[in-house]
Amino acid sequence: MSHVLLALALTALGQGTPTTSDRTAVLAPVHQFLDALNKGDLPTAVAACAAETEIVDEIPPYEWHGAGGCGKWADSFAADAKKNGITEPVVRIGIPRHVDVVGDHAYSVIPATYTFKKNGKPMTEAGATFIVALQKEASGWKITAWTWSKH
Repeated sequence: MSHVLLALALTALGQGTPTTSDRTAVLAPVHQFLDALNKGDLPTAVAACAAETEIVDEIPPYEWHGAGGCGKWADSFAADAKKNGITEPVVRIGIPRHVDVVGDHAYSVIPATYTFKKNGKPMTEAGATFIVALQKEASGWKITAWTWSKH
C-alpha cells in the first residue's frame, strides 16, 4: 500500500513540471505583455490578457479585476505615470523561479527589475517579483492574473 501512495505522490508532484515547449508557450504572453509595455504599446500588452483579469500592483487603486481588468490597469498605469512624471518605463525579467503547468492552467514566479525616469531622473526598482497565472484558451495562453511585488 505504501508503494502505491508513494507512486501517486510522485506522479502528483510531476504534474506541474512543463516540457520546454510548454514552458515557451506559457511564457509567450508574458513576453508579449512586457515587450509591448516596454515599447509603450498598451493595446498590445492588454491583448496578452484574458477578457477577465485580476491584477495587484503598486500604483493606485492597487487592484483591478473582472472584465477588462488589464485595460483598466493600463489606464491607471498611464494616469499614474503622467501624474508622477514617470517616463521610459521598462520591465526586465530574469529566469523564472517556477513555471508550473497543469492541464490548461499555468503559474509562474519571475524575478524582475523596473527602470524608469521620474521627472528626468533615472530610477531602478530591483529585486521585484512578477507572479503570473495563465489559462489556455482556444487562441492560446492568456494572462488571467498577475501581481507585482516590489522589494
